[in-house]
Amino acid sequence: MKTKGKYSVTNVATNLGNQNEKVPKFASAVFFVSDIARSKAFYVTLLGQKITTDFGKYVGFEGGFGIWQEDYALEVIFGTNSPRKVTRKAPQRDIKAEISFEIVDLDSLWNEVTRAWVKIAHPVREQPWGQRVGRIYDPDRHLVEFGEPMWVVVRRFAAQGLTPEEIAPRTSMPLPIVKEILKIK
Repeated sequence: MKTKGKYSVTNVATNLGNQNEKVPKFASAVFFVSDIARSKAFYVTLLGQKITTDFGKYVGFEGGFGIWQEDYALEVIFGTNSPRKVTRKAPQRDIKAEISFEIVDLDSLWNEVTRAWVKIAHPVREQPWGQRVGRIYDPDRHLVEFGEPMWVVVRRFAAQGLTPEEIAPRTSMPLPIVKEILKIK
């Protein structure tokens, strides 16, 4: 069976993390690229990098870095109806990278982070694949993302009554991985 994206069972289903962690765990660094196909070919063909996830507009590689189609990334992050609408002259065009952290208790971390001096890129909200994330800027205006791990997303959807067959396409995760996370055979 061919799936839209690829996941490693080790990375997603069996690496469920410590549910009591209070410190966000580094998840990935992402470069925003103007041509995903060209950049994918560069990293795979020239640099020999191995793909772990490929969703078309986002490609993840072994080692924790990824590439994201710039126009789509900025639309997801800032929205097309926001005052920061993506245009050639918009300030977010200068944003070319994001570092991502995951934490089970996203809301507690977000409350703590937003009480600090940081500038918020956007509050916690659900992404198209179901993951809840919030983004801030670091002192040099790099994007820093805090999100819930995908296994949390799968379990949240199951708690809301979605079946594994409904969760898989909603999260772009293969059904066997969803079932593994939910401990369903």
